[in-house]
Amino acid sequence: MTVRFLLDGETIALENVDPTATLLDFLRYRTARTGTKEGCAEGDCGACTVLVGTLDGEDVTWRAVNACILFLPIIHGKALLTIESLASAGPNGGLLNPLQRRMAENGSSQCGFCTPGFVMSLYGRAIGASGFELPIADVIAGNLCRCTGYGPILAAGEAVVKLARDDRTLVAGLEALASSETVSGELGERRWFIPKSAGALAMLLAEHPDARLVAGATDVGLWVTKGLRTLDTLIFIGDIAELQHIEEPPESLSIGAGVRYADAHAAFARLHPDLGELTRRIGGLQVRNAGTVGGNIANGSPIGDGPPALIALGATLTLRSAGRRRVIKLEDYFLEYGTQDRQPGEFIERIEIPRPMPNDIVLISKLSRRFDSDISAVCGAFKLTVKDGLIAQARVAFGGMAATPRRAAGCEAALTGQPFQEATIANAVEALKGDYAPLTDVRGSSAYRLDAAAGLLWRLWRRAEGETVSVLELENG
Repeated sequence: MTVRFLLDGETIALENVDPTATLLDFLRYRTARTGTKEGCAEGDCGACTVLVGTLDGEDVTWRAVNACILFLPIIHGKALLTIESLASAGPNGGLLNPLQRRMAENGSSQCGFCTPGFVMSLYGRAIGASGFELPIADVIAGNLCRCTGYGPILAAGEAVVKLARDDRTLVAGLEALASSETVSGELGERRWFIPKSAGALAMLLAEHPDARLVAGATDVGLWVTKGLRTLDTLIFIGDIAELQHIEEPPESLSIGAGVRYADAHAAFARLHPDLGELTRRIGGLQVRNAGTVGGNIANGSPIGDGPPALIALGATLTLRSAGRRRVIKLEDYFLEYGTQDRQPGEFIERIEIPRPMPNDIVLISKLSRRFDSDISAVCGAFKLTVKDGLIAQARVAFGGMAATPRRAAGCEAALTGQPFQEATIANAVEALKGDYAPLTDVRGSSAYRLDAAAGLLWRLWRRAEGETVSVLELENG
């Protein structure tokens, strides 16, 4: 099968596509669009930022993404803009875009290597792409400048806050590429599929139970670019609308497994502000524009940011296969390192999260070596239900403290049924020491992680007492 997409409005058709070939390599080596740079090959530095457009009714929704870890089949049926697209757009083809011109005029480019990525992120914001409502500093948090020229870059973004774009012709082109049928392809013995419905996905998994599910490739992409792994059968699930629902009834939040973190951000923030702030710090915007809530759970990482928070809030998973659905508690999904309770042919369909009640005290905090766009050293989440001064229920979960995201049973027991007071917190901190035996690695020592976990529990108490405590204060000791 041919992978087809629009590049600057022109249809690109690729035969015999390697399912893990990256968009970055295609741009640089097959189209000579070398403005898109490879800085890290792991979705961390943003030098490879491009905009991918998806048909959304009568409009196009644009997203800034990292081309270095985006597999080519993911952009089938979509539109693509690179840094070269900007100067050629509009009546003055070949001249600098207004944003590029402002960047040049105020010295926003030093060595220039990272500049195309910054321009693409800021251009996305200026045309109303996903994440445009965020402050400019958040929009470019996933772009690194090693010359430390952030001041002029921010100034350029502030000066060019809105640019007009007419995508009517592009809409027609995307409509011509649209299909409701499963797309598939192969290269030798390797196969890939793009189902368009959850039912089609269930049937594919029944036929190929060992297939690798890929949503945004923010994790799997590194298996290829850094781990040099060969993946034989891949199923790309980013086009399944049923997995992208967000429903907000009064008692809970129901979210499809395929919802990107950028799209979940507002709903998570409405569920609880701490969950919204945690989501804002999951990678850069490019990562959140690709990575999904279900993917963050399904890969089973002990340092995934989402699972500890959702466990503490009491989330459940709906797992679906061709023959049935089953619902399990999120904490029961993680069995041991690298092993999850996902039976052959199953996939995560949705996540259900109960809403905190007025007598619930919630704290969710992430600690990392770098504040923005970094992996957690420790991620702690707490929900205490306090009635008549007593802790009626305690849910405490951590990431980065064990081989899986896991609840702190001893700490919970020390809290439950006790008065909500400082002495109870002190006892719970002591109990917490027996719940985990964390590893020492590049992100933190075992002793640091234990102290940090205790500090987060004290932070809950201090905030409940009305003190203002910032995450930065915690990270600076």
